[in-house]
Parts: sequence; C-alpha cells; structure tokens
Amino acid sequence: MRLRFTKMHGAGNDFVVIDATREPFVLTPEQMRRLGDRRFGVGCDQILVIEPSTDAGADFRYRIFNNTGDEVEHCGNGARCFVRYVADAGLTPKRDIHVDTMNRRLHLLLQDDGRVTVDMGAPVFTHAALPFDAAGLQPRLVNGFELWPVEGAELAVLSMGNPHAVQRVDDVETAPVLALGPRIEQQARFPRRVNAGFMQVLSRDRIALRVYERDAGETLACGTGACAAVVAGIRLGWLDAAVEVQTRGGLLRIEWAGGDSPVLMTGPAVKVFDGEIEL
Repeated sequence: MRLRFTKMHGAGNDFVVIDATREPFVLTPEQMRRLGDRRFGVGCDQILVIEPSTDAGADFRYRIFNNTGDEVEHCGNGARCFVRYVADAGLTPKRDIHVDTMNRRLHLLLQDDGRVTVDMGAPVFTHAALPFDAAGLQPRLVNGFELWPVEGAELAVLSMGNPHAVQRVDDVETAPVLALGPRIEQQARFPRRVNAGFMQVLSRDRIALRVYERDAGETLACGTGACAAVVAGIRLGWLDAAVEVQTRGGLLRIEWAGGDSPVLMTGPAVKVFDGEIEL
C-alpha cells in the first residue's frame, strides 16, 4: 500500500502523522515498525493517527503508536503537533479543540505565535494508575511526597495518562540515562514498564530534563515527562507553579496549580515535510 504522511516534531520529539479522517487506519504493527525505522522507513519516535471522533464532545480521536507498533496512552509533544496539523490541513477552523486519547480528553489551544498549549489533565498519584508495585519498599518522605528506592535511585512515581518515574540528578549531562534508564523502564515493579525521567533543578522556575521513554529509548524531548518532572518537583517542594523545562530538543513551559488542577504545557509544533511511502 502507498501511504501519505506528514513528518513533524515538537522540541525534537519527532512524529509521523497520518490523517485517517477519511479512510480507516489499517496499518499492521509490522508496517508501523517499518514506517518508524530510521534506516528503512521514514523514522520517528511515535506515529500519530488522526481519526474522527466517536463522541459529540470531542473534535477528533488522537491515537499514538510507538515506533515498535505498540499503541500507548499519551504523548504531550505529539498533542501539540496534532493541533498544528489539523489546523494547517484545514480539518477544522477551530484554534481551540478537544481530542480523545486512549484514556483521557485533552484540550488543545493553538496560540497566535504558533506555539500550542495543551491541557494535559490532572496528574494521578495512585500506584494502580501506573501501575507500580511498592510491596516491601520503604519510601523517604520529602515535603510529604514519597520517593521510592528502586534500582539504587529515589523515584517519584505518577501518571500523566502514561506512567513516569522521576529522579533528581546533579547534572543531566553526566547522568547515567542510557545505563539506568532501561533498567528502570523494564523494572518488574512497573508491570507495564515506565518512562524514566532524570531532572536537574536549575532554579525554582527552571529545570533541565532527559527522559528514557518506553520502547523509544532516550528522545530529544518528552512532553508528558516534562509535566511529570515539574509536578514531582512541585510536590517535593523544589519548584514553583510555573517552570521552564530545558530538553535536548528545546524549551517547554509547564504550569500546575496543584491538587486536582490540570497541568498546562506550552511549546513548539513544527511541520518538517509531507511525503509518501510504499509499505
């Protein structure tokens, strides 16, 4: 089959975007793996699929697949690219849209300067949401929030619609992301695996961040990872309510008022090119 696609990125986190609003999405996992392969396909961190909404309260359905072909719950950088795509492709006249993911509804706003703000929903701290098995572990409480001893690190665990385990490091450039990241990702205490975040606190309103993502490995940016790191930092008393997150791919702004308030993420969404591939 011949497939039309658009290549996009959000702070270096790159995507293949597929418009399935007119024809159903029919790619097999094997075809998605080829599409996501950087040597034999197009190459991307994730594949984003735009489908018609099945609910009157949402404008579109938003599906995310890792480049392994596995469908996942959420991708914040992808959500920004999603709204940029549907606006540029004329799929909606709105600049303020709602989309349904696998497990939550997102509110996306295209700003006048081209950046996109995403209402990522409220963070979830219950262990069942990740899930996380804490049996036999004794956490250390910091500002009333738990840090769990796993793989020799102290992890803050939470869900942003997908699972995250965040640790504080002295320097993200020398942190053992490529060695420790996959060990945390695949740790048996996270039955569905986990995204491993490495956060350096630069000031109360700025952090540097690297994330080792499930399936994808380290990416240049992870939107939900940035949200999880800032939420964890706020809960631990290290950060204020609005934080600039420096990733290897660019700058994201994360805001959280605490409690059940939603996390707001603002950042870039860039079209790279349109293309076709035979799969």
